[in-house]
Parts: sequence; C-alpha cells; structure tokens
Amino acid sequence: MITAHLPAGYVLARSQRWSGLVLWAAMAGAIFPDFDLLFFYFVDDRAIHHHRYWVHAPAFAFASSALFYIAARLFAPHLRPAALAFGAAWLLHICLDSLTGGIMWLWPFSGDLFRLIEVPGREGVPWLVAFLTHWTMVFELLIWAAAIWFLWRARAER
Repeated sequence: MITAHLPAGYVLARSQRWSGLVLWAAMAGAIFPDFDLLFFYFVDDRAIHHHRYWVHAPAFAFASSALFYIAARLFAPHLRPAALAFGAAWLLHICLDSLTGGIMWLWPFSGDLFRLIEVPGREGVPWLVAFLTHWTMVFELLIWAAAIWFLWRARAER
C-alpha cells in the first residue's frame, strides 16, 4: 500500500460506526507504522527496508496494542475504545502491507519478509511508478472508493 492506509483506517472506523476520538484513533493507528519513514530517510539513510523496523512487526504491534488496551482499561477506561481502534488499525496497516510490501510475520523467529504478490521492478522505471502502474493498485483504488462512499454517506446522514 502506498496511498490507502489513511482511508483504510477511515473505512475501518466507519464500518464499525466509530466516531469522535475513536474515529481519529483508528485513522492515527492506520498511518502510525509509516512514521518510521522519517527514521528511514533522515537517520538510517535507507540502509534497511522500513518494513524491517519494529512498528511493522506484527508481534510487536499486537503486543503493544494489547498493552495500550490494558493500560486504558486500568487507568483511563473511557479510552478503551480508542485504544482498541488504534491497535486494530495498526494491525490493518500491517495486513495491507502484506499484499505487496512484505512483512516479517514470523518475527522475532525470522526476519524474512512475506508478501502475497511480488511487484516486479522494471528496467528504467522508478519503483514508485512500477507500484502505481501494477494491477494491485486496484486494491488501493477500492479502499479509496469505500472511504469516499462512507464519507458521502456520513455527510448525507447529517
């Protein structure tokens, strides 16, 4: 996924009828893992694929989300739905990245990246163009369409 993480978080939230803080938590969780791109570009100088950072490891995301939820339950019960939404959207991000991006599903036991579909590089074509012109871009467009539909429906209900 390149463009559809934020709208995917919105679709998740709206499909669950979440609103307010919980909606915003889902959208934040949906893009949270890609904040590692700041480290990737500005600190790590692109030394390793950003999907190898801890925020893209499913085991870490699940464990962290569980701890957030437990902390909310113990110390701020009113934030439990937001903690759940953030964690669910974080894991949704990782699942979407599994389509073409590669995720360390077996970490910490293995650092191998697993993806469902390999997007081949093309001679003389930048990687971004290769991704944007691959047939899997249809999935991103469907997520955008669903997000626009949910947004239209929410505005029509007002």
